Amino acid sequence: MKTQPFLLHALSPIHAGTGHAVDVIDLPIARQRATGIPFVPGASIKGVLRERHRADSADAQRAVFGPDAANASEHAGALVVGDALLLALPVRSFKGTFAWVTSPLLLELARRDLGGDLEIPALDATSALVARGSACVHGEVLLLEDLDLPARADALATGWASWLGARLYPGKDLVEKRLAIVDDETMTFLWETRTQLDARVSIDATGTVKDGALWLEESLPAESVLIGLAAAEPSWFNRVAMTDTAVLAYAITDRVLQVGGKASVGRGRCRLIPAPATSRIAASSSPSPPSPPPSPRGDVRQGARRG
Repeated sequence: MKTQPFLLHALSPIHAGTGHAVDVIDLPIARQRATGIPFVPGASIKGVLRERHRADSADAQRAVFGPDAANASEHAGALVVGDALLLALPVRSFKGTFAWVTSPLLLELARRDLGGDLEIPALDATSALVARGSACVHGEVLLLEDLDLPARADALATGWASWLGARLYPGKDLVEKRLAIVDDETMTFLWETRTQLDARVSIDATGTVKDGALWLEESLPAESVLIGLAAAEPSWFNRVAMTDTAVLAYAITDRVLQVGGKASVGRGRCRLIPAPATSRIAASSSPSPPSPPPSPRGDVRQGARRG
Protein backbone atom coordinates (compact mmCIF):
# COMPACT_ATOMS: atom_id res chain seq x y z
CA MET A 1 0.00 0.00 0.00
CA LYS A 2 1.30 3.42 -0.98
CA THR A 3 0.42 6.62 0.90
CA GLN A 4 0.21 10.29 -0.06
CA PRO A 5 -0.17 13.12 2.48
CA PHE A 6 -2.26 16.09 1.36
CA LEU A 7 -3.21 19.56 2.59
CA LEU A 8 -6.63 21.20 2.48
CA HIS A 9 -6.35 24.98 2.27
CA ALA A 10 -9.66 26.74 2.94
CA LEU A 11 -10.35 29.42 0.33
CA SER A 12 -13.74 30.13 1.95
CA PRO A 13 -15.17 29.03 5.31
CA ILE A 14 -15.68 25.25 5.58
CA HIS A 15 -18.77 23.84 7.26
CA ALA A 16 -18.16 20.11 7.65
CA GLY A 17 -20.89 19.62 10.22
CA THR A 18 -22.29 16.92 12.47
CA GLY A 19 -25.97 17.88 12.26
CA HIS A 20 -27.93 19.65 14.96
CA ALA A 21 -26.61 19.87 18.51
CA VAL A 22 -28.21 20.72 21.83
CA ASP A 23 -25.85 23.57 22.53
CA VAL A 24 -25.34 27.29 22.02
CA ILE A 25 -24.17 26.50 18.47
CA ASP A 26 -26.99 24.81 16.58
CA LEU A 27 -24.86 23.48 13.69
CA PRO A 28 -21.31 22.80 14.95
CA ILE A 29 -18.36 21.56 12.90
CA ALA A 30 -16.95 18.06 13.25
CA ARG A 31 -14.39 17.61 16.02
CA GLN A 32 -12.47 14.60 17.25
CA ARG A 33 -14.16 13.04 20.26
CA ALA A 34 -11.07 12.73 22.49
CA THR A 35 -9.11 15.85 21.53
CA GLY A 36 -11.71 18.31 20.26
CA ILE A 37 -9.52 19.07 17.22
CA PRO A 38 -11.60 20.17 14.18
CA PHE A 39 -11.44 17.89 11.13
CA VAL A 40 -13.02 17.25 7.76
CA PRO A 41 -14.18 13.62 7.42
CA GLY A 42 -12.32 11.52 4.86
CA ALA A 43 -15.65 10.19 3.57
CA SER A 44 -16.62 13.75 2.57
CA ILE A 45 -13.34 14.31 0.74
CA LYS A 46 -13.54 10.97 -1.08
CA GLY A 47 -17.13 11.66 -2.11
CA VAL A 48 -16.16 15.04 -3.54
CA LEU A 49 -13.23 13.52 -5.44
CA ARG A 50 -15.50 10.84 -6.87
CA GLU A 51 -17.95 13.46 -8.05
CA ARG A 52 -15.15 15.44 -9.73
CA HIS A 53 -14.26 12.33 -11.75
CA ARG A 54 -17.88 11.57 -12.67
CA ALA A 55 -17.26 12.43 -16.34
CA ASP A 56 -14.17 10.19 -16.61
CA SER A 57 -14.08 6.63 -17.86
CA ALA A 58 -16.59 4.61 -15.85
CA ASP A 59 -14.12 1.74 -15.48
CA ALA A 60 -11.31 3.98 -14.17
CA GLN A 61 -13.66 5.69 -11.74
CA ARG A 62 -14.96 2.33 -10.51
CA ALA A 63 -11.43 0.96 -10.06
CA VAL A 64 -10.34 3.93 -7.94
CA PHE A 65 -13.48 4.69 -5.93
CA GLY A 66 -15.31 1.35 -6.00
CA PRO A 67 -18.65 0.36 -7.55
CA ASP A 68 -21.90 2.18 -6.82
CA ALA A 69 -23.97 1.29 -3.77
CA ALA A 70 -26.06 -1.28 -5.62
CA ASN A 71 -22.94 -3.31 -6.47
CA ALA A 72 -20.80 -2.48 -3.45
CA SER A 73 -20.15 -6.14 -2.60
CA GLU A 74 -18.39 -6.90 -5.90
CA HIS A 75 -15.00 -5.40 -5.03
CA ALA A 76 -13.37 -2.62 -3.00
CA GLY A 77 -12.17 0.68 -4.36
CA ALA A 78 -8.41 1.09 -4.53
CA LEU A 79 -8.36 4.52 -2.83
CA VAL A 80 -8.58 5.17 0.92
CA VAL A 81 -8.94 8.78 2.14
CA GLY A 82 -8.37 9.60 5.79
CA ASP A 83 -9.75 12.51 7.80
CA ALA A 84 -8.09 15.89 7.31
CA LEU A 85 -7.08 17.26 10.72
CA LEU A 86 -6.50 20.91 11.58
CA LEU A 87 -2.85 21.96 11.13
CA ALA A 88 -2.96 25.76 11.31
CA LEU A 89 -5.81 28.09 12.29
CA PRO A 90 -5.95 31.71 11.09
CA VAL A 91 -6.37 34.05 14.05
CA ARG A 92 -6.78 37.82 13.83
CA SER A 93 -3.70 39.74 14.94
CA PHE A 94 -3.41 43.36 15.96
CA LYS A 95 -0.16 43.47 13.98
CA GLY A 96 0.23 41.78 10.60
CA THR A 97 -3.58 41.35 10.09
CA PHE A 98 -3.67 37.67 11.06
CA ALA A 99 -1.44 34.74 12.02
CA TRP A 100 -1.52 31.08 11.06
CA VAL A 101 -1.37 29.46 14.50
CA THR A 102 -0.33 25.88 15.24
CA SER A 103 1.11 24.00 18.21
CA PRO A 104 3.56 21.17 19.00
CA LEU A 105 0.66 18.69 19.23
CA LEU A 106 -0.71 19.58 15.79
CA LEU A 107 2.79 19.46 14.30
CA GLU A 108 3.41 16.07 15.93
CA LEU A 109 0.19 14.71 14.41
CA ALA A 110 1.24 16.13 11.03
CA ARG A 111 4.67 14.48 11.33
CA ARG A 112 2.93 11.12 11.74
CA ASP A 113 1.49 11.51 8.23
CA LEU A 114 4.42 13.29 6.60
CA GLY A 115 7.22 11.07 7.88
CA GLY A 116 10.76 12.19 7.21
CA ASP A 117 13.20 14.02 9.46
CA LEU A 118 10.88 16.59 11.01
CA GLU A 119 11.78 18.20 14.32
CA ILE A 120 9.05 19.57 16.59
CA PRO A 121 9.88 22.68 18.62
CA ALA A 122 9.51 22.72 22.38
CA LEU A 123 8.29 25.82 24.14
CA ASP A 124 7.27 27.06 27.56
CA ALA A 125 3.65 27.35 28.66
CA THR A 126 1.85 30.48 27.47
CA SER A 127 4.51 31.49 24.97
CA ALA A 128 5.03 31.45 21.21
CA LEU A 129 7.67 30.83 18.58
CA VAL A 130 7.63 32.70 15.28
CA ALA A 131 9.62 32.69 12.07
CA ARG A 132 12.36 35.22 11.59
CA GLY A 133 10.94 38.53 10.39
CA SER A 134 7.42 37.83 11.68
CA ALA A 135 4.90 40.54 10.87
CA CYS A 136 2.72 39.69 13.89
CA VAL A 137 5.17 40.53 16.66
CA HIS A 138 5.41 43.90 18.39
CA GLY A 139 8.69 44.00 20.23
CA GLU A 140 8.73 40.56 21.87
CA VAL A 141 4.96 40.07 22.04
CA LEU A 142 2.70 38.13 19.65
CA LEU A 143 -0.64 39.93 19.39
CA LEU A 144 -3.60 37.57 18.88
CA GLU A 145 -6.88 39.37 19.51
CA ASP A 146 -7.22 39.24 23.32
CA LEU A 147 -4.05 37.15 23.82
CA ASP A 148 -0.63 38.75 24.14
CA LEU A 149 2.04 36.04 24.24
CA PRO A 150 5.80 36.38 24.82
CA ALA A 151 7.39 35.44 21.50
CA ARG A 152 10.83 34.78 20.09
CA ALA A 153 12.15 33.97 16.63
CA ASP A 154 13.12 30.33 16.21
CA ALA A 155 14.89 28.33 13.50
CA LEU A 156 12.39 25.45 13.65
CA ALA A 157 9.43 27.81 13.36
CA THR A 158 11.15 29.35 10.34
CA GLY A 159 11.62 25.88 8.81
CA TRP A 160 7.97 24.88 9.26
CA ALA A 161 6.83 28.27 7.91
CA SER A 162 9.00 27.85 4.81
CA TRP A 163 7.72 24.30 4.22
CA LEU A 164 4.08 25.34 4.53
CA GLY A 165 4.53 28.58 2.59
CA ALA A 166 6.07 26.74 -0.37
CA ARG A 167 2.84 24.77 -0.70
CA LEU A 168 0.19 27.40 0.04
CA TYR A 169 1.74 30.48 -1.57
CA PRO A 170 4.85 29.47 -3.54
CA GLY A 171 7.17 32.33 -4.35
CA LYS A 172 5.66 34.58 -1.67
CA ASP A 173 6.45 35.06 2.01
CA LEU A 174 2.88 35.28 3.38
CA VAL A 175 3.19 32.23 5.63
CA GLU A 176 6.77 32.95 6.65
CA LYS A 177 5.65 36.34 8.01
CA ARG A 178 2.64 34.96 9.85
CA LEU A 179 3.20 31.43 11.18
CA ALA A 180 3.18 31.20 14.98
CA ILE A 181 3.64 28.11 17.16
CA VAL A 182 1.92 28.40 20.54
CA ASP A 183 1.66 25.97 23.45
CA ASP A 184 -0.97 23.22 23.28
CA GLU A 185 -3.22 24.72 25.98
CA THR A 186 -3.40 28.05 24.16
CA MET A 187 -4.06 26.23 20.88
CA THR A 188 -6.95 24.33 22.48
CA PHE A 189 -8.48 27.64 23.57
CA LEU A 190 -8.10 29.02 20.04
CA TRP A 191 -9.68 26.10 18.17
CA GLU A 192 -12.60 26.18 20.62
CA THR A 193 -13.21 29.95 20.43
CA ARG A 194 -11.81 31.28 17.14
CA THR A 195 -13.94 29.42 14.61
CA GLN A 196 -16.40 31.41 12.50
CA LEU A 197 -20.00 31.72 13.74
CA ASP A 198 -22.79 32.93 11.46
CA ALA A 199 -26.39 33.64 12.41
CA ARG A 200 -28.80 32.22 9.81
CA VAL A 201 -32.52 32.81 9.32
CA SER A 202 -35.25 31.25 7.20
CA ILE A 203 -37.68 33.54 5.36
CA ASP A 204 -41.29 32.58 4.67
CA ALA A 205 -43.45 33.48 1.67
CA THR A 206 -44.25 36.92 3.14
CA GLY A 207 -40.58 37.89 3.27
CA THR A 208 -40.36 37.74 7.06
CA VAL A 209 -38.47 35.41 9.35
CA LYS A 210 -40.27 32.18 10.22
CA ASP A 211 -41.01 31.52 13.87
CA GLY A 212 -38.03 29.82 15.51
CA ALA A 213 -36.08 29.83 12.26
CA LEU A 214 -32.92 31.46 13.60
CA TRP A 215 -29.80 29.37 14.17
CA LEU A 216 -26.04 29.65 14.68
CA GLU A 217 -23.76 27.85 12.25
CA GLU A 218 -20.06 27.15 12.88
CA SER A 219 -17.36 26.99 10.19
CA LEU A 220 -13.60 26.75 9.98
CA PRO A 221 -12.54 30.22 8.77
CA ALA A 222 -11.04 30.92 5.37
CA GLU A 223 -7.25 30.32 5.32
CA SER A 224 -7.52 27.35 7.69
CA VAL A 225 -5.05 24.58 6.81
CA LEU A 226 -5.74 20.88 7.40
CA ILE A 227 -3.62 17.81 6.72
CA GLY A 228 -4.72 14.29 5.81
CA LEU A 229 -3.39 11.05 4.39
CA ALA A 230 -4.58 9.12 1.35
CA ALA A 231 -3.58 5.52 0.67
CA ALA A 232 -3.97 3.21 -2.31
CA GLU A 233 -3.66 -0.41 -3.35
CA PRO A 234 -3.51 -1.78 -6.89
CA SER A 235 -6.92 -1.93 -8.55
CA TRP A 236 -9.27 -4.69 -7.40
CA PHE A 237 -11.41 -4.26 -10.53
CA ASN A 238 -10.47 -6.99 -13.01
CA ARG A 239 -11.19 -4.80 -16.08
CA VAL A 240 -8.69 -2.08 -15.06
CA ALA A 241 -5.03 -2.59 -14.19
CA MET A 242 -3.81 0.34 -12.05
CA THR A 243 -0.88 0.37 -9.66
CA ASP A 244 -1.16 2.04 -6.26
CA THR A 245 1.00 4.89 -7.59
CA ALA A 246 -1.35 5.38 -10.54
CA VAL A 247 -4.38 5.41 -8.25
CA LEU A 248 -2.91 8.21 -6.11
CA ALA A 249 -1.81 10.16 -9.18
CA TYR A 250 -5.37 9.89 -10.55
CA ALA A 251 -7.14 11.08 -7.39
CA ILE A 252 -4.77 13.26 -5.31
CA THR A 253 -3.82 16.19 -7.53
CA ASP A 254 -3.62 19.94 -6.96
CA ARG A 255 -7.18 21.14 -7.53
CA VAL A 256 -9.97 23.28 -6.09
CA LEU A 257 -12.86 21.39 -4.47
CA GLN A 258 -16.06 22.15 -2.61
CA VAL A 259 -16.10 20.26 0.69
CA GLY A 260 -18.85 20.15 3.32
CA GLY A 261 -22.23 21.83 3.30
CA LYS A 262 -23.66 25.24 2.35
CA ALA A 263 -22.15 25.25 -1.16
CA SER A 264 -24.94 27.53 -2.41
CA VAL A 265 -23.70 30.33 -0.13
CA GLY A 266 -20.04 29.84 -1.02
CA ARG A 267 -18.97 27.60 1.85
CA GLY A 268 -16.40 24.83 1.49
CA ARG A 269 -14.27 26.08 -1.40
CA CYS A 270 -10.79 24.73 -0.73
CA ARG A 271 -7.61 23.67 -2.47
CA LEU A 272 -6.37 20.10 -2.28
CA ILE A 273 -2.55 20.08 -2.33
CA PRO A 274 -0.44 16.91 -2.44
CA ALA A 275 2.35 17.15 0.14
CA PRO A 276 5.67 15.30 -0.01
CA ALA A 277 5.71 12.08 1.98
CA THR A 278 9.15 12.90 3.37
CA SER A 279 10.79 16.22 4.18
CA ARG A 280 13.50 17.56 6.40
CA ILE A 281 12.68 20.32 8.86
CA ALA A 282 15.36 20.81 11.45
CA ALA A 283 17.03 23.65 13.30
CA SER A 284 20.34 24.30 11.58
CA SER A 285 21.33 26.72 14.29
CA SER A 286 20.34 27.83 17.75
CA PRO A 287 17.19 29.95 18.07
CA SER A 288 17.60 33.41 16.65
CA PRO A 289 17.32 36.36 19.03
CA PRO A 290 14.16 38.43 18.78
CA SER A 291 14.13 41.48 16.58
CA PRO A 292 14.91 44.77 18.32
CA PRO A 293 11.71 46.26 19.76
CA PRO A 294 10.22 49.22 17.89
CA SER A 295 9.49 52.53 19.53
CA PRO A 296 7.19 52.15 22.56
CA ARG A 297 3.53 52.59 21.68
CA GLY A 298 1.99 52.31 25.10
CA ASP A 299 -0.92 50.27 23.77
CA VAL A 300 0.70 46.83 23.98
CA ARG A 301 0.56 45.14 27.36
CA GLN A 302 1.14 41.46 27.91
CA GLY A 303 -2.15 39.86 28.84
CA ALA A 304 -4.17 42.95 27.90
CA ARG A 305 -7.72 42.19 26.85
CA ARG A 306 -9.38 44.03 24.00
CA GLY A 307 -13.06 44.29 23.26
